[in-house]
Amino acid sequence: MHPGHIFYLNESKKLGDELCVIIARDANIKHKPKPVVPEKQRLFMIESLKVVDKALLGDIHDMFKPIEEIQPDIITIGFNQYFDIEKLKKQLEERGIRADVVRVGGFEGENEGFCSSRSIMQQILKKRCNEEKEE
Repeated sequence: MHPGHIFYLNESKKLGDELCVIIARDANIKHKPKPVVPEKQRLFMIESLKVVDKALLGDIHDMFKPIEEIQPDIITIGFNQYFDIEKLKKQLEERGIRADVVRVGGFEGENEGFCSSRSIMQQILKKRCNEEKEE
């Protein structure tokens, strides 16, 4: 969890009355390295945030199933999520989900270097691995 995630959630909440968050399942993450923090812990952290009204784990077999259950008016995706918005809208419509899809921009602020999980991991490795070598 980093400032970019908090920014994304706050911006998403501004677009509606309730914020429901679907947490990606570890098994479904294929376009990047698997998360270090297990899915149930990620769910617990997201559920604990004041800005979030409801959080749930995604479906392992069908990413649209929890969306069908929620029936949101708006679906937000992050600036770095690899979705073609028009294709996603078409897939949603085919499933009877009439939600608008909005891409939320990235966080820009003094903590920019710590707004990417990848850059945080690189900083940890650089600082901690170098410290151990120096000792």
